[in-house]
Amino acid sequence: MLHRTVAIRAALAAFVSGGLWLAMTQQGSQPLTVEKLADDLHIIVGSGGNVAVLTTGEGAVLVDDKFDRNVPEILDKVKSITSQPVKYILNTHHHGDHTGGNTTLIKTATIVGHDNVFVNMVKGKQPGPPQITFNDKASIRIGGKELRAHHFGRGHTNSDAVVVFPAHRVIHMGDLYNPGGPFIDYNNGGSAIHWTETIAKALELDFDRVIPGHGPVLKKADLAAWNENFRKMRDKVSGLKKQGKSADEIARSVSPTEFGWTAGPFWAKSVPGIVAELP
Repeated sequence: MLHRTVAIRAALAAFVSGGLWLAMTQQGSQPLTVEKLADDLHIIVGSGGNVAVLTTGEGAVLVDDKFDRNVPEILDKVKSITSQPVKYILNTHHHGDHTGGNTTLIKTATIVGHDNVFVNMVKGKQPGPPQITFNDKASIRIGGKELRAHHFGRGHTNSDAVVVFPAHRVIHMGDLYNPGGPFIDYNNGGSAIHWTETIAKALELDFDRVIPGHGPVLKKADLAAWNENFRKMRDKVSGLKKQGKSADEIARSVSPTEFGWTAGPFWAKSVPGIVAELP
């Protein structure tokens, strides 16, 4: 059930994920483009996380809002779709490439997110934490349309939401589903053990297409295959750990390309935590 939170200030950790927030805000910018999924459902891609735009006669709802520097271009793209203003933004999780636009948009729209989005953003001193938070699920109903948010458990972080557009049989997964490979934010409650269980619950939803946190729109079968590859990766790491291999040895032995993922800094950042978490 939705409830309005009270803004708080806390002099806590300066960065999210050991500097992840700072690193994200320094990423280069890319031109934004719009892709149509339905007459009233579009995504804005480029420079940060995928933004879903649900349009209604009473206003638009965004799922995620990239970086703050992207807001003018996001709003221009929204205006190319609808004359209605942005009324709500639903954050899939707290990372700055998905919530950075909150800084500006919170002045004119209502921000919604899981309880831990608020907690993690305050902890990381990120601007624009959500004004409305939820625990397990929430719905936004506007202009005769609805989208639903579910928190099924830990995975990428402890704040991940799966957003459902029931009329379109589409879901937005945020970075719970990144086709390029998982990043497990252990500083903010991420979990290799729980991640596959969380996606398994999402797979029980009624949908056909999946908007990932980054990358092209894919199908339900793609999400299921990705989750199975995650299980295989986890089993391989656990097996090597039981053989007495060190974290460094495991990192050299397990390539993300084995599972259809790309090698990158976020993968390398996840490996020590995966090794420590698994039995």
